[in-house]
Amino acid sequence: MPAELLDGIAAARVIRDEVAEAVRVQRARGVVPGLAVVLVGEDPASTVYVRNKGRACEEAGMHSVTIRLAASTTQAELLAVVDQLNTDPAIHGMLVQMPLPAHCNADEVIRRIDPAKDVDGFHPINAGKLIIGERDGFAPCTPAGVMELLRRYQVPTAGAEVVILGRSNIVGKPMASLLVQPGVDATVTICHSRTRNLAQHTRRADILIAAIGRPKFVTSDMVKPGATVIDVGINRVDEPRAKNGYILAGDVDFAAVREVAGRITPVPGGVGPLTIAMLLRSTLVAASRVPAA
Repeated sequence: MPAELLDGIAAARVIRDEVAEAVRVQRARGVVPGLAVVLVGEDPASTVYVRNKGRACEEAGMHSVTIRLAASTTQAELLAVVDQLNTDPAIHGMLVQMPLPAHCNADEVIRRIDPAKDVDGFHPINAGKLIIGERDGFAPCTPAGVMELLRRYQVPTAGAEVVILGRSNIVGKPMASLLVQPGVDATVTICHSRTRNLAQHTRRADILIAAIGRPKFVTSDMVKPGATVIDVGINRVDEPRAKNGYILAGDVDFAAVREVAGRITPVPGGVGPLTIAMLLRSTLVAASRVPAA
């Protein structure tokens, strides 16, 4: 029978409701959680994503600020904006939307963000805390969302063989760090473009997480029967018959793999909605650390 769908939309809705209730508590003590997003340029996907973040903040009762800068903004000008947000007491969480224009140094920008406000979890201090298991840092939102999905659907992780496709600093590496922590206790393999005999690795995975940005790369013969398949990828695939001229597809051949797997996330509607939900939660956590007014 087809695999059980892991509904990220439903899980994200529950998390956002939990956050909204906690925001009411914070507001009662005089703290309004505030999130600032800096957008440089007019990347279409980033523009939509930033707009959705702002809407989600407002629905949760948070203070939301979006700073839009021209693509010609210099590195110095961008860093000055980051410095201003670092010292703004109304802003508890902040992020600079990626990708940046080619002339901007993303690493330098990320390192300039106050780690206490780095709710995207990309600052080296937060990355280090994640690796060593300290709980007062922030994890990147997409891997954190995957963990929430696994917990809420009670997918067993202790002793499970997990294979992650992709070694990015945004998903692959932090995903592995979360899965090996005590209490989660998975055995993790990270595969990448130089991995030999890839299918031999994927076929032994109890949990397979795909985050490589290649549409429908994972086929049914690469999946262990009954496995949990988490598709982090979201790719635009040309489709002349579609309204916008394209469709969204994950890194997994969903229709075929669903017939083999035990659980699977759809695209869209799987991991994606959880990313924003976890961003809201991290901003709430940052605000909760601020002394009451």
